[in-house]
Amino acid sequence: MNASASVDALLHVAVETVFRDTFTESHYVCMVGGADEPLYAPAGDGSGISVIRYREDFASSALHEAAHWCIASRRRRQLVDYGYWYEGERDRSAQKRFEDAEVRPQALEWIFTVACGLDFRESADNLAFPETDTTVFRARIARAARDMLSAGLSKRAARFADALAQRFGGDWRRAAQYR
Repeated sequence: MNASASVDALLHVAVETVFRDTFTESHYVCMVGGADEPLYAPAGDGSGISVIRYREDFASSALHEAAHWCIASRRRRQLVDYGYWYEGERDRSAQKRFEDAEVRPQALEWIFTVACGLDFRESADNLAFPETDTTVFRARIARAARDMLSAGLSKRAARFADALAQRFGGDWRRAAQYR
């Protein structure tokens, strides 16, 4: 394992730990890495604990899935994957729908990423158009992040951003400065 992979492996565990320490006891939810695909499974298996599964050992996936959870309403948190759909390979129209649904979660992921002292990278997540120009999408995400910061983060999002900043030393309130 190279040094970069080793650091990322430690980082995703640290993000998972911060999430657990912040929300498991109060909200009965945990985060688990190693999944082939992300998935949110609401409690219903008798354990009373909802599970957020993030992709492999990627810290960015953990932060992204935490953003979805922080945005999801109480009703959506009772649905598998918050009731979202997923289309792997998309035509341009389906890609637009994907981006519309992903602007806010990726904006919050950006804020969480800054709290960790890391660089954010938007994801068009489309295998059909791997060379997609994401300039407009990134600008929409940046604008949404600035809007979130101006309006104030939700209680859960602010709590997680603060916990990440405390652990990693980043200043999430500065996310509005990034482009």
